[in-house]
Amino acid sequence: MARGLPSMASLARLCQKLNRLKPLEDSTMETSLRRCLSTLDLTLLGVGGMVGSGLYVLTGAVAKDVAGPAVLLSFGVAAVASLLAALCYAEFGARVPRTGSAYLFTYVSMGELWAFLIGWNVLLEYIIGGAAVARAWSGYLDSMFSHSVRNFTETHVGSWQVPLLGHYPDFLAAGIILLASAFVSCGARVSSWLNHTFSAISLLVILFIVILGFILAQPHNWSAEEGGFAPFGFSGVMAGTASCLYAFVGFDVIAASSEEAQNPRRSVPLAIAISLAIAAGAYILVSTVLTLMVPWHSLDPDSALADAFYRRGYRWAGFIVAAGSICAMNTVLLSLLFSLPRIVYAMAADGLFFQVFARVHPRTQVPVAGTLAFGLLTAFLALLLDLESLLQFLALGTLLTYTFVATSIIVLRFQKSSPPSSPGPASPGPLTKQHSSFSDHLQPEGTTHTSLPEPGELQPALRPYLGFLDGYSPGAVVTWALGVMLASAITIGCVLVFGNSTLHLPHWGYILLLLLTSVVFLLSLLVLGAHQQQYREDLFQIPMVPLIPALSILLNICLMLKLSYLTWVRFSIWLLMGLAVYFGYGIRHSKENQRELPGPNSTHYVVFPRGSLEETVQAVQPPSQAPTQDPGHME
Repeated sequence: MARGLPSMASLARLCQKLNRLKPLEDSTMETSLRRCLSTLDLTLLGVGGMVGSGLYVLTGAVAKDVAGPAVLLSFGVAAVASLLAALCYAEFGARVPRTGSAYLFTYVSMGELWAFLIGWNVLLEYIIGGAAVARAWSGYLDSMFSHSVRNFTETHVGSWQVPLLGHYPDFLAAGIILLASAFVSCGARVSSWLNHTFSAISLLVILFIVILGFILAQPHNWSAEEGGFAPFGFSGVMAGTASCLYAFVGFDVIAASSEEAQNPRRSVPLAIAISLAIAAGAYILVSTVLTLMVPWHSLDPDSALADAFYRRGYRWAGFIVAAGSICAMNTVLLSLLFSLPRIVYAMAADGLFFQVFARVHPRTQVPVAGTLAFGLLTAFLALLLDLESLLQFLALGTLLTYTFVATSIIVLRFQKSSPPSSPGPASPGPLTKQHSSFSDHLQPEGTTHTSLPEPGELQPALRPYLGFLDGYSPGAVVTWALGVMLASAITIGCVLVFGNSTLHLPHWGYILLLLLTSVVFLLSLLVLGAHQQQYREDLFQIPMVPLIPALSILLNICLMLKLSYLTWVRFSIWLLMGLAVYFGYGIRHSKENQRELPGPNSTHYVVFPRGSLEETVQAVQPPSQAPTQDPGHME
């Protein structure tokens, strides 16, 4: 420790005294969390987040209204799309093992504005996800009591037939969210053993559903008399895929927990792959037996699995399914309501959101304001909106986040890495920095520097053939190629989705336009592949970059375009609200805009992500004021 500075023990005692006097006015997250999660812990965390929510929320609604029995194909395509996105999350989680997930990933690769928009979008995901899970929770609990809650509400409160709204106000769903928010605001934490218990119960119930469901299966329910296997055609399968993506968003929890992993470089990618495989298998098998047990068009979208067993005369089995679903969704709901205020806190700590959400209660160490405020908002949506509109709204936000993370991977791979600065007269050496905001946790592990050409430069072996690209500054061609690739991906998606319907293109025009845009897409990938990338042998990296992220972007865009225009309208309103918050508040209060030159006795150092993840922190002080650095505290 530097001479003249108080010891860590004395600082700790001082902080304890201050905590007793008043709430923290500008608290921040710990610089590091205890690495206590094994690969098994992370895997079960992801399984609980994926299987516990979408299985009981999505299967019946998508099968009845969107895809029919072909919902199992929708889950398969959604699993592939999620795997492509999960590989991007896995590389970021291994490279930057810090909390923050997509918000942090976008911040360090694309900058503040895009990070805010993704953070704002992640808030929407958690809010809508919590409301959807609560709505399904209510439906399954109500089914255990023969829908007495719904009948009582419709009789004494009334019902309505309004687009986007539920048939009746779901006070039970809203009450569940408020109760869970109260527990979370009191400092309640779902420990790993509790997560193991609920995940084990959920997997056992799924195994029970699959075994008994195949025993009760009736292939006639897939026959033409009942509408066939794919009554809504290929379009229905793709539309169902867009909604089914919600089932796999749980792997984001693994990436967000990478800071607490014992070995993030190995366990994060492995846990994501295993949990995705388990979840995909569970969804495909359960959706298969569900649509074989009862006709798809007669399913109850609010409690499809339990209702299917009830209708086949196995009320005891329906009770087991309902009880298992409630246990699983309890874990998911608490997880969502626990993570939601942390994202708000992360943005507020960076100055991009209102500072009241950056305050942590001194006793419970929980951002109470964010927990209660967004808990109330989630409860309000669960009270009024119907499940299908919630799922479509959630799908668009999830797909957009996946697209930005995949784009961030490409940006990061071709980003120029900055070597550590040499200590100068005014910079005696790298000092341990004080993290003042969430985005300051940006030091990646295992930074290495090689003699290869800088990322963003044309590869030496290709210079004799592509010398005309070598005259531009490093990174300029990559930027243009990435922009062309995104534009061509959007065009391909529009042609595939709207070419025969909305655009009314002739067959030859459809083929020609699709061929031209595909050629442009492939050429942009070839130009990107001709430039040098960052290679890290000590960390997990996605193979075949930029091909795999580009395929993820293309598939996400096609799925987004399959969603209804009302979903886009609602999402655009939410996005405009976010831009108003950013330009009205965030841009003026962000940490980047409030940087101050350090005073003569200042020891406050802040990192801001400008160009590279390999930036180091240097002290900026007069030589006479520079403290002596203990080597044990160097980063």
